[in-house]
Amino acid sequence: MDSRDSIERSSSEFGGTGAPPSGVESHATTSFPSVDGDDIQPSPHDATAIFDRVLRSDIGLSTLLARLKQSIAAARDFATFLKKRSALEEEHAQGLKKLCRTTHDSTRRPESRQGSYSRSFDEIIRIYDHMADNGIQFALSLHQMHEDLQELATERERGRKQWKQTGLSAEKRVQDSEAAMEKARAKYNSLAEDYDRARTGDKQTGRFGLKGPKSAAQVEEDLHRKLQAADADYASKVQTAQGLRRELVSTSRPQTAQALQQLIHECDSGVTLQMQKFASFNEKLLLSNGLRISPLKGQLSAPGSQARSLRDIVYEVNDEQDLRDYVTSFAPRILQKPGEVQYEPHHSLHPAQQAFPQPAHRQTSVQPSNQSPQGPSSLHITNTNMQGSTPHEPLVLSNAPISGSSNINYHDNPKQQTFPSSNSGGPPQISPAHLSPAQTQLPSVPYNQPSALGQVAYPQSPMHGSIPQHGSDPIEMPPLRPVFGVSLEDLFNRDGSAVPMVVYQCLQAVDLFGLEVEGIYRLSGTASHIGKLRSVFDNDASQVDFRNPENFFHDVNSVAGLLKQFFRDLPDPLLTREHYQGFIDAARIDDDIARRDSLHATINSLPDPNYATLRALTLHLHRVQEHSAANRMNAGNLAICFGPTLMGTAMNGNIADAGWQVRVIDTILQNTYQIFDDD
Repeated sequence: MDSRDSIERSSSEFGGTGAPPSGVESHATTSFPSVDGDDIQPSPHDATAIFDRVLRSDIGLSTLLARLKQSIAAARDFATFLKKRSALEEEHAQGLKKLCRTTHDSTRRPESRQGSYSRSFDEIIRIYDHMADNGIQFALSLHQMHEDLQELATERERGRKQWKQTGLSAEKRVQDSEAAMEKARAKYNSLAEDYDRARTGDKQTGRFGLKGPKSAAQVEEDLHRKLQAADADYASKVQTAQGLRRELVSTSRPQTAQALQQLIHECDSGVTLQMQKFASFNEKLLLSNGLRISPLKGQLSAPGSQARSLRDIVYEVNDEQDLRDYVTSFAPRILQKPGEVQYEPHHSLHPAQQAFPQPAHRQTSVQPSNQSPQGPSSLHITNTNMQGSTPHEPLVLSNAPISGSSNINYHDNPKQQTFPSSNSGGPPQISPAHLSPAQTQLPSVPYNQPSALGQVAYPQSPMHGSIPQHGSDPIEMPPLRPVFGVSLEDLFNRDGSAVPMVVYQCLQAVDLFGLEVEGIYRLSGTASHIGKLRSVFDNDASQVDFRNPENFFHDVNSVAGLLKQFFRDLPDPLLTREHYQGFIDAARIDDDIARRDSLHATINSLPDPNYATLRALTLHLHRVQEHSAANRMNAGNLAICFGPTLMGTAMNGNIADAGWQVRVIDTILQNTYQIFDDD
C-alpha cells in the first residue's frame, strides 16, 4: 500500500487534517448567542429545545445530579423545620394543659371564690383545654410530616447515588476511549511525518543497527511498516470511541437523565405536598381555636346547648351576686339567741335543789331506779323530739327530783326502767345507760351540732375519721395513743403493726394524690395543717383515713411534711444509731456493686420494725422517682431530703457525713428491687 494513499485515506476519514471524527463531540462548552439590552424570555419551544440540548450534552448528567442534591437538601431542611415546630407546639400545648389542670384543681379548694366567677372560670379553662388538645393534634401531624419527608429524602439520596454511579461510569468509558484514540492519533501523525521525510529524500542522521548503519531504502521500509500498524490501531480506536459515544448518546445518557428527572420530580412533589398540608393544618388550628374563643351564631357546643364566646362568658361574672350568695350561705350557721342567763348553784352546795333545764319542744322521761347508798341511780333517757332544740343549752343531771313540766314516773323495778315516747312513730330509743358517779353530772359545754335522732349528745372524741375543715379552730385533742416521739419498737409492741399507721396513711396519700405534684417532699407544707394532723394521729391513729383528701385539707405537701416530721421525732433514727457507722463505711465504697451489697447486708441486720418501715418507704420513694418527669424529684433529690431525716446526726458531730448520708439513701433508691422484693 502506498503511504501517501494511506495518509489521504486516514485524513478523509476525519474530514481533514486535525479534525475530530464524525459523531465525536468536543468538550468545549456550548456557546449561546448573546443579546444586547434587556433579557428576552425565550418561547416555550425554544426553552424546551435548550433544555433538551443541555441534557444531551456532556454536562447534562452533572447538572441533574446537582439539582437532585438541592431537592434532597430542601426536603431535609423543611423536615427539620417541621420537627422543631412540632416540638414547640407540643411543649406549648402540654404546658397549657397542665396549667388548666392545676388551675381547675385550685378552683375546687374551699378558699377559692365560687358562684358566677367559678362557673365562668371553669368554662374559660375548658376552652383553653380544648385549644391545648388542638395543639397536641397539630404537633402530632407535623411530626408525622417530618418523618415522611425524612424517609423521602433518604430514598431519593439512595437513588441519586445509584444513578450517579451508573451514569458517570458510562461517561468515563467514553472519555477513556477518546483519550486512547487521541494517543493513537498522535503516534500515527508522528510516524506519517517521519515516513514522508524519508520518502522525499530529506537528509537525516543515519541509523545504526546491529549490523551497521541502515540504508535509506531500509529506513523507509521500516517506517512504512510502523505507519501501517499505527494506522490500523488508530482506526480501531476511532471505531471503538464512535461506538461508545453512540451508545452513550442514544441509550445510557437519556436513561440516566430520565431517571434523575423522575427522582427530582418525586422529591419536589413530596416537599410541595407537605408544604400544602402544613398550610392547611395551620389554617385548621387557627380556625378551630378561633371558633372556640368566638363561635359562630347557632353553633352548638353540646346537644341542646348554645356555644358562647369568651367575651360572653366573662361578662356573665356578677360580683355583687357572688358576694350576696356567699354571705347568705352562712345563714344556717347563725347561733340562736341564748336564753336569759341564770344562776345555777352547784349540787354539792344545794343538794336539795337540782335543776334540769329542758329545751323547747323536747319531751324527756326520766325514771331512776332505786338509789343505792354507793352512788346515784341508773337513768334511762328517751328523746322523743329533737326539732327546735337549742344546741347550746347545758344538760345537768342530779340526784334530786327534777322540777318543771317534764313527766317523771317512778317504778319499783330497780334493774331496768323504760320510758315510752309520746308517739309510736318517734325516733329509736336508747338502751339503759348506767352512769358512774363521775358521770352523774355531764359537763355543760356547748355543742356545735345537734345530737342525732333519738340520742343524747355526750362529749365524744372530735376525730371519728375526719379532720376539721379549713376555717375551723384547731381542736386540742389529748394524746390518748401518742405516735410522734415513740420508738418503732414500742409502736410495734403496742399496735401490732410493723409499719406505723402514720407512715402507712402518709404513703397512701402521696401515692394517690402527690406523685405528680412538683417538688413533693422538697416543698414544706403548712405548719398549722401539720400541727393539726399530728394532734389527730397522737389521739387515735386508727381513725384516720387519708384516702379522702378532705381529711388532710387537700394539702399533700403537709402530708409529706408530717411523714418527715415523724421520722425526725423518732428517739432512735430509722436506720438506727447502732448501724450508723456501718452505713457510712458502706457509702465510702467507690464500686457501685460492692457498695450496694454492703448496704444490703447492713439493712438486713436492722430490727424488724425498722426493716419493714424502711422497705415500705423505699418502695414508695421509688414510685415517686418514676414520676420525676412531672414532680422533678429524682433519686438524688429525694436522697437530699431524706438523708439526714432517716439517719439522724452523726454521733461525733461530723458535718462531713451529710454527703455520705445522701449517698446511702441514693444507693438504696437506685437499687430498690435488688435490696427489697416488690410484693
